[in-house]
Amino acid sequence: MPHFQKNVAELRAVASMFWPEELSQEAAKLSVVPLLLNTQDQFLSILGVDVPDIAQLFVLLEAAELPANLFLKHLMILADFGGEILQRINDNFSMIFPNGRLEYEWKNRIHSYQFQRLPVKGRLNNAKLGVSGKKLTESIKLNDLLQDVIVLLLFGGASTNLYTAELLTKCEISNYFGRPTALKEFVKQRYIWVSRITAGSRSNNLGQLAQKFAQDYLETNLSIEGVHIQANGNLPAISHTNRDTNRPTTFDIVVSKNDKYVAIEVSFQVTTNSVIERKAGQAQARYRQIEAAGYKIAYILDGAGNFQRENALDTICTYSHCTVAFSRSELDVLCEFIREYLK
Repeated sequence: MPHFQKNVAELRAVASMFWPEELSQEAAKLSVVPLLLNTQDQFLSILGVDVPDIAQLFVLLEAAELPANLFLKHLMILADFGGEILQRINDNFSMIFPNGRLEYEWKNRIHSYQFQRLPVKGRLNNAKLGVSGKKLTESIKLNDLLQDVIVLLLFGGASTNLYTAELLTKCEISNYFGRPTALKEFVKQRYIWVSRITAGSRSNNLGQLAQKFAQDYLETNLSIEGVHIQANGNLPAISHTNRDTNRPTTFDIVVSKNDKYVAIEVSFQVTTNSVIERKAGQAQARYRQIEAAGYKIAYILDGAGNFQRENALDTICTYSHCTVAFSRSELDVLCEFIREYLK
């Protein structure tokens, strides 16, 4: 019979530590970095043209092979201006642009741009702009909303309103229009750093891929009639409980049949961060609730970064009914644990 509840040393002995090749390949498909690098020359050639006004830049962009949403994504990376910041601008638009216009200085004279779609109702998110990972593979033509955000990122830092200019100080790319050498140097310096936008996207994608891979593996290999497998699921009567809230606890994967439930948490971190510490802080309370209800909780734990937090891993292993690493053989162990409990 397999040993289901491993300690840290036993877990380390079977861990992958670094991303398996099959997951790395899938993650590369979702990463925005290769797409940006492959189209960087096109992006630079557009901004390198000395246009007399913004209208001519839009004419140039519409004639180019580079999709408008990909052009916008380049600008967002260079300005380090992600979706969360744009949402805050959208929420406070009337305060930042009282007359719905951006007055800015460019080429030694004052220009004025009338926003056409901003502010939008609801959320101004990456999907709506066509700059999320999946949307970037679609070719979206220039539209009023994309024009508004492009102008914001290009000229916001040159606003004649000092308050607005200070808020949008990173939006300085217009300073490099028509100056190919200076523009290339500016872009080179920006891309030396790993932007928080791309880094966060990649980390999120990898975490989702690990969870999805585990879920797919269970669906294929459990072979139990009537079993239900749900991503981001809940367990009956298991909740976050404190003075302010009593809401269901969400687990990465929930496997159930009839009145039996297995909660599964997945953590694969190649570089160290605090996520595993948070999971460890929740482990004891979750375990006691789940144990009292007659359910089970299992963890898939792997990655060199996680093993740098040995105390956190030790806590999780102590308060778990099953701990496995991230590999097909280890997921087989998890499948056997679930089958034994559900049968």
